[in-house]
Amino acid sequence: MTDKLATILTAAQDHAEQVILPSVDKWNAGKTWPRDASDKAGAVGLTGLYAPEEHGGQGLPLSEGIQVYEQLGVGDGAYAFALSMHNICTFAGCSFGTEAFKQRWARDLTSGRKLANFALTEPQSGSDPMQMYTRAMINDDGTWTINGSKAWVSLATEADVYFTVVKTSDVPGHKDMAMIAIPADAPGISFGPLYDTPSYNFLPMSEMYLDNVVVSEDNIILPVGQGLQGSLMAIDIARVSIASGCCGLMQSALDTALSYSKNRKMFGGKNLDLDGIQWMLGEVATDLEASRLLYRKAAEALGSEDGPLMAAHAKRFVPDAAVKAANTCTQVLGGMGLLQPYGLDRLSRLAQMLRIVDGTTEISRVVIGRALQKRAATMPDLPVPKGFGEAAGNADEIAAE
Repeated sequence: MTDKLATILTAAQDHAEQVILPSVDKWNAGKTWPRDASDKAGAVGLTGLYAPEEHGGQGLPLSEGIQVYEQLGVGDGAYAFALSMHNICTFAGCSFGTEAFKQRWARDLTSGRKLANFALTEPQSGSDPMQMYTRAMINDDGTWTINGSKAWVSLATEADVYFTVVKTSDVPGHKDMAMIAIPADAPGISFGPLYDTPSYNFLPMSEMYLDNVVVSEDNIILPVGQGLQGSLMAIDIARVSIASGCCGLMQSALDTALSYSKNRKMFGGKNLDLDGIQWMLGEVATDLEASRLLYRKAAEALGSEDGPLMAAHAKRFVPDAAVKAANTCTQVLGGMGLLQPYGLDRLSRLAQMLRIVDGTTEISRVVIGRALQKRAATMPDLPVPKGFGEAAGNADEIAAE
């Protein structure tokens, strides 16, 4: 581990313990994004993880920076998710944006003074980005006029700029897709009612509406033809980031169950002395270790040919393990696990949310299944045992008759 990574991980751990955990219930009750908390995250380097140092970022490789969300996930998975999306957008803007965009936005984003988020999903398309209706018309002066809507936009009304994927024609397919940064104060941008999300009400989510929004060509992040490819890479990074945050969630649930069961007296001893309790929590501990290894391996593969598949493996396995861990740890506490002060109900709901965002676990299974189909196509056929083919052939003839 490099000294820089160690410093950043320590900062993330301190942020979770000192800023997130003492306040997350109050944030949810207030239903307001804790801007003072994200400002503090920016002050210690957590909002420009992958951005180049020349723009005020930490310059960490994805394989290292993604580990930050495990630490933040101990505090809250939704908070970790929001910062992960900001970091992805900041990385994209600082790496692929125009020089004018970098001059205007880079240091504000890496410092956390301004927040960014990603807008791809649409109300009618869900996990199918090919069914996109948001259109950008390129004007004679180089500006873009954008019309359409996006759904499940995180930091809705709170972010300062939205990295939005658009189509530039009505031709089916993805070759006309682009990504453009739309400032929150652009005329014509508006938001629908905030979604009611009981366990992460502090994270504003809603639909975003674009009505003849005009944006400068300086705000083009990915030009026409590169929008979908860049979006898929962003989603892969997000999926591994979510897996990282889920590990923090699992650690928090396990620690709560251990702290409770080591002192809870039952049947002449402590709960943690019971084989059944040890087995339940031992399984959570094994799943946590396996999840850490998997998301870190996936993070190392990002940007390579194996990146999308490894991201799918991480997104398929780790959030499922987090749901199981939260439920198991709740069971260990019995009735006490249902009480708000222990936080396990919040963790259970968060784990379920993380199974869904940025591609459901079912979508990950589709990605994995298609990879298996491609692998199977390259493998030799197994020889048919002598006599088996003849019997099968006779059966087919009888069925035909």
